[in-house]
Amino acid sequence: MADEALFLLLHNEMVAGLYRAAEQGEGVSGAGAALGNGRCTTKLESMGFRVGQGLIERFTKDTARFKDELDIMKFICKDFWTTVFRKQIDNLRTNHQGIYVLQDNKFRLLTQMSAGKQYLEHAPKYLAFTCGLIRGGLSNLGIKSIVTAEVSSMPACKFQVMIQKM
Repeated sequence: MADEALFLLLHNEMVAGLYRAAEQGEGVSGAGAALGNGRCTTKLESMGFRVGQGLIERFTKDTARFKDELDIMKFICKDFWTTVFRKQIDNLRTNHQGIYVLQDNKFRLLTQMSAGKQYLEHAPKYLAFTCGLIRGGLSNLGIKSIVTAEVSSMPACKFQVMIQKM
């Protein structure tokens, strides 16, 4: 991916811009603000989905076919993650029944935020794009999934991938 600093700045501005526009358009109180936040998360996830589809198409054009679902997840954790975030996923776990947990102990999109608990509530909006990125990449590899993210301590992050059988 292009220069890492530019990607981080672009991502931060994308998130801030969408939420700022939602606040101005929806109002900042009551159900309108909550509805705006949900729309922003959906928009960020959709943007990530499309980017993930494009990146996977580009990264796998010279790659042999994957044997199975686990091979695809290993590719996402090693090659895909390294290309996008300049490091591999720290831990990949599976229950061998279609649920995978990808753990990044120093997630790049959260490292610029404080390690304190006061920013923990803002973390989900910075993870929606990446959830879409993973889901889009998997989609282009023939895997339908639901991707969620969880942060218990900054900047560590866990992405849960639930494979949906077709």
